[in-house]
Amino acid sequence: MNAELFEALELLEKDKGIPVDTMIEKLEAALVSAFRKEYGSSSVRVEINKAKKDLKVYRQRTVVEEVKDLKTEISYEDAQLISRRYELGTVVEDEIKTKSFGRISAQAAKQVIVQGIREAEKSNSLRDYDKKREEVITALVTKRDDNSGDVWVDTGTSEVLLPAKEQIPGEEILVGERIRVFVTEVNHDSEEGPMVTLSRVSPGMVKRMFEVDIPEIADGIVLVKGVAREAGSRTKIAVFSRDPEVDAVGACIGNRGARINNIVDELKGEKIDVIQYSEKTEEFIAAALSPAEAKSVEFDGERSATVHVNGDQLSLAIGKEGQNVRLAAKLTGCKIDIKGIKL
Repeated sequence: MNAELFEALELLEKDKGIPVDTMIEKLEAALVSAFRKEYGSSSVRVEINKAKKDLKVYRQRTVVEEVKDLKTEISYEDAQLISRRYELGTVVEDEIKTKSFGRISAQAAKQVIVQGIREAEKSNSLRDYDKKREEVITALVTKRDDNSGDVWVDTGTSEVLLPAKEQIPGEEILVGERIRVFVTEVNHDSEEGPMVTLSRVSPGMVKRMFEVDIPEIADGIVLVKGVAREAGSRTKIAVFSRDPEVDAVGACIGNRGARINNIVDELKGEKIDVIQYSEKTEEFIAAALSPAEAKSVEFDGERSATVHVNGDQLSLAIGKEGQNVRLAAKLTGCKIDIKGIKL
């Protein structure tokens, strides 16, 4: 029976990644719990030998002249009958066969082991998710609440909630669909298990998708310098090339837009402006207002700029409901005032 138990622990390690040593600790705690249920005493020693695939439980009683507690004490006379080596104050150990434990005791042991497995699985999940923090992962949609719009996805580690507020506005996510999600946070302190926050609206998702999907960014030749996003509508991403022979914007867009289109498709048609980053603030601000063309940029040296554009470019520079200039301001970190020039 002991050999079968250790084989089960080894199988648990193989299937769930829970170390045998971890489960041996839980098994020891379970046997102590079962003993206390059965005998009402905490005087117990559990001996587990992993190499020999053997375990033993020993009841411990102290040798005394007058027994006041039968659970923890044994008389000198009775101890002498067991062995002449026992003296007053020494501890007598006698092996208790685990098969003698009653149903309630066995149930208590089972609960300790089950709880140990859950805790170990939680710990493993946390380690897995810590590695995935601020990463884009592919997940399978397993269920959907049509009333709230919330969906649950299988990340390969566990099933996690993707709230409606973290979904791209206007998208319909269906059960059975595979989607890419961004791991924004992992909460280690939740009693319910690893609380993982997923998102499809985070600017970090677009940044990470570019870093993964664009070879020049993955190789470190092109750098992402900033992202400003209004999910479901438009994103501006600033890029810079370390190699003068490599066009940062062109590398991101790809031949006939192939690279950028793959990302746009995943984001359900969200428009993406790829902006050439510049250390010169005036140049960066002008580029950030793309697709509008700036005639001049007056930067105050702090965090504010006035941009002049031709009259026919004014509405384009501002954008619908001010979106273009708003995103440009987020991307550059500058307050931008647009002024039209009469033709």
